[in-house]
Amino acid sequence: MYTTIAEFIEEWSQEATLTQKVLDTLTDTSLQQQVSPNGRTLGRIAWHIVTSIPEFLSHFGLSVEMVKDSATVPSSAKEIAESFRKISADAAEAVKQQWTDESLKQVQNAFGRDLSNAAILSLLIKHTIHHRGQMTVLMRQAGLKVPGVYGPAKEEWSQMGMEAPAI
Repeated sequence: MYTTIAEFIEEWSQEATLTQKVLDTLTDTSLQQQVSPNGRTLGRIAWHIVTSIPEFLSHFGLSVEMVKDSATVPSSAKEIAESFRKISADAAEAVKQQWTDESLKQVQNAFGRDLSNAAILSLLIKHTIHHRGQMTVLMRQAGLKVPGVYGPAKEEWSQMGMEAPAI
């Protein structure tokens, strides 16, 4: 658990960089890839990651700029990726400017549970990671090369002159 804002910012920055890497791989065409006929599209999941960050932080008392027209998924993968770049930086700045290390100990009701602000920030990161994982499956289905996140992706093993391990 985070005991300082700096600890959160360090992890947020690392995870935002990994999410950005995934978002930067999307194409306009890939945004239409669906989980199922009535399921979310890759674009909807990507846009959900972007729009949920300011919504989440605002819900827990931080003042952040909300996404205009958050219900409409952009048709441009570049727009989604650029929006994430700005929002992830804005989120880090909002936490740095508006909360202190002491603020992390404060408890709020979060989705029916009492959680410290530190736990709430951890939940935000986990939420992003969860949806990033969903995106990588749809990216493969859309024919995109999935970038490695916590290690090499299947396609990256061969670029290193190695065979991908069997799972």
